[in-house]
Order: sequence, then structure tokens, then C-alpha cells
Amino acid sequence: MSQQNSKIDPSKWLHTHGDVLYAYAMSRLRNQEAAEEAVQETFLGALRNQATHGGQSSEGAWLMGILKKKVVDRIRVNSKKAASLEGDDQVVSRLFDENGNWSDSARKADSLRLDSIEQGEFREIFELCLQGLPGNQAAVFVLKEVHQGTSENVCKELGISSTNLWVLMHRARLRLADCIKTRWAMGDA
Repeated sequence: MSQQNSKIDPSKWLHTHGDVLYAYAMSRLRNQEAAEEAVQETFLGALRNQATHGGQSSEGAWLMGILKKKVVDRIRVNSKKAASLEGDDQVVSRLFDENGNWSDSARKADSLRLDSIEQGEFREIFELCLQGLPGNQAAVFVLKEVHQGTSENVCKELGISSTNLWVLMHRARLRLADCIKTRWAMGDA
């Protein structure tokens, strides 16, 4: 065991690194239970493989690297389980153009113009709807739209094809649009 490995103290991992790891997992998985499980799996994997930590990176960076792999694995599994949405072609053609961006008519709609009070209410509804997305769709939407990542970087980080990215974004937009429309009409802010 290297000198760096002798300094690894698993009993302090949760206290020292738990919050950062959990925050990262939540930002990608958008599900409390899944994020907690990913962090737990990270700690278990690190415990099993302490000897592989060569001291080339800090303990926190090493744990984060393990977590990133666990998160990507979970997203891949979830993307394979994602339910298909059928019969949404008409909605899609009205809301989005052929490149998957908001259509001109959707952008110009009066319902998209909000005053400052409505913006706060909208943000609450948007967050609720985003949390309701399946993990793979939420992860893709957050990385692409919220963090404004390039398609290439999102595909690389999540290990998906550009076609899969487009499908996940398409489904996320449909679900978000439907959820926001429903909750806005019901006044769920």
C-alpha cells in the first residue's frame, strides 16, 4: 500500500465528502433515493478498491470519479427502461421545430410571457415538473438546457448516442410541457 493509501480513512468519508457527492448525484439523477444509493455504492466500491487509489488524485477527487461512473451506469439503466411516448407527434410539431427547438409559434404565444410574480410561480412549477421526469430524461435536459452543454459533451458524459440524446430531449420537453401546462392551469405553484 502506498503512503497516500495509508492516509485513507473510510470512517471520515461520509462526513468529509458526503454532502458534495450527494449534491452531484442529485443534480444528475434528480431523485433522492437514487442519489443516496449512488453515494452508498460509491463508498462501498471505494472500500473494496482502496488499494487501487494510487495517490495521483485527492481522496475527494477519487471518490467523485467513482461516483460519476455510478451515476452514468444508473442513467444508462434508466434510459433502457424508459417508457415510450406514443401519439405525441401533433403536440411535437406545434411546440418544436425539426431541430427540437421551441417553434416560433410557441415562442410568440402570450402564455409564455410572464410578469415577475408569475416567473417565481413558474420556476416552482418547473422545478416540480423537472423532478417528476425519469432520471435519464432529467439528466439530459439539465445538462443540455440548464447547464447549456453541447450535444457532444452531454453524449460523452452520459455515454449515449446523439440519436438517444435527441429522443431523451424530445421526451423530456413533452413531459415538461404537459406537466407545466397542467400544473399552471391548476395553480400548483
